[in-house]
Amino acid sequence: MRKYDNFCKALENLGIGAELEEPYSVVEQTGIAALFGICFEQSWKLMKALLEESGRTEQRTGSPRAIIKTAYECGLINDREGWLELLETRNILAHTYSDEDSLAAIRSVKSTFLPLFRDLKDEIVKNRSDYAADDLETQR
Repeated sequence: MRKYDNFCKALENLGIGAELEEPYSVVEQTGIAALFGICFEQSWKLMKALLEESGRTEQRTGSPRAIIKTAYECGLINDREGWLELLETRNILAHTYSDEDSLAAIRSVKSTFLPLFRDLKDEIVKNRSDYAADDLETQR
């Protein structure tokens, strides 16, 4: 599934960015914040596609908040509040840019958000044999 592949690539790139340490150059800081936004976009679009595949219709509005709530109800993600915090951080960065917001987001990426994204990937690999096979092929 292309959405899964896009999410995995975005997650890989975010992981590389998260390895950088403070103090960040302007390019590094902006890049990590942008990679976070991309990874979030790919994650909720993937969740939406998976929910549609499973016959769920609550997410038809296309709202990331609705998709996160439905994904939690379905067991696709296990930390509803963490994902809602992730959404809020993405919204802050999308509508205003400041060094303080960007640094706070990067710190949250490292401590909280990156593990949430990785948990989503692990859940998909664990419960979807077609994705697990693709992921194992990629790792070889």
